[in-house]
Amino acid sequence: MTERFDCQHCEDSLFGRKYILREERPYCVACFEALFASTCEECGKLIGCDCKDLSYKDRHWHEACFHCSRCRGSLVDKPFAAKEDQLLCTDCYSQEYSSRCQECKKSIMPGTRKMEYKGSSWHETCFICHRCQQPIGTKSFIPKDSQNFCVPCYERQYALQCVQCKKPITSGGVTYREQPWHHECFVCTACKKPLSGQRFTSRDEFAYCLGCFCDLYAKKCAGCASPISGLGGTKYISFEERQWHNDCFNCKKCSLSLVGRGFLTERDDILCPDCGKDI
Repeated sequence: MTERFDCQHCEDSLFGRKYILREERPYCVACFEALFASTCEECGKLIGCDCKDLSYKDRHWHEACFHCSRCRGSLVDKPFAAKEDQLLCTDCYSQEYSSRCQECKKSIMPGTRKMEYKGSSWHETCFICHRCQQPIGTKSFIPKDSQNFCVPCYERQYALQCVQCKKPITSGGVTYREQPWHHECFVCTACKKPLSGQRFTSRDEFAYCLGCFCDLYAKKCAGCASPISGLGGTKYISFEERQWHNDCFNCKKCSLSLVGRGFLTERDDILCPDCGKDI
């Protein structure tokens, strides 16, 4: 007795007939198409076994139905783009949706690399330094007057030069006597500590921190021998080429403050009238 060879679904004999295997099970063509064939997105008909099934993201088309939604040109074996469930050839997509290169004004085609900055786009080959004309790529750049510059070109053309080290100041900096300085170059002439953000003064156009200025140039108090800076509203008393801090201008004997009072002198000492009446 001959072994049976039937369709898995309708059980009709497949001897002498065309059939399709699915998961090692045979189906007649009619049953296979009814059970498994995809429906074409374009025409709504089944894609039969004798047709090529073209698919994209779980959607299927007949080969003849796989065309651009706008110009109707075939997309078979051609690059395409999808927009809101529509398939478009690259020409139609670029005309409708692609950004324009800021430099050459041509469309930036889907799938090509582009550079973007503040809402503008460039072809990678068009994104170049305005000065040296070399591609910027992913390197740092600085925009200036609607043009883009690589960092070395910007520094050569626009950056201020530090008056101390003669190198470009690319960010921040200090202005002193209308001249630019790096923060780290603007230091005390004596101790070399940074002056940026600190109180300082100058002598003969050289900047000094308050400590060094007082040690080098300030007069010494005749009372405590400490420097009198005279800076920041510091009050002091001067008499016969000697100076005192206000707090140090006191009677040598009774320590009464003599600020705004009469006083007497005995050699290097100052005395209140009461203490000096027996001189």
